[in-house]
Amino acid sequence: MADICELTNKQCKPCEGGVPPLTAEEANKLMQQLEGWSLMTNKISKTFEFKNHYQAMAFVNAVAWLSHREDHHPDMTVGYNKCQVEYMTHAINGLSENDFICAAKIDWLFKI
Repeated sequence: MADICELTNKQCKPCEGGVPPLTAEEANKLMQQLEGWSLMTNKISKTFEFKNHYQAMAFVNAVAWLSHREDHHPDMTVGYNKCQVEYMTHAINGLSENDFICAAKIDWLFKI
């Protein structure tokens, strides 16, 4: 895995639209800094697995805190011991660097 610290040290920038989404080439380059995420046309996704429901919910709350802090919010699907996280920048109906910054920070959260 490439140096993930580059993305985790960045902060999300407000995006209110009016800018194009990342190109496939730009998104693929940023994907190299993530571990286990899937790239779709206009979003990135990863499923995190836990030992039990409590750990899954603790992770969801940590992601909510991080998302609030960055002011960039994912779609999450929660099961008993799993949480699927999907990021896209809704204002541009595609991917921005913010999606990758938050994904990298969530990976870091998962490891601690």
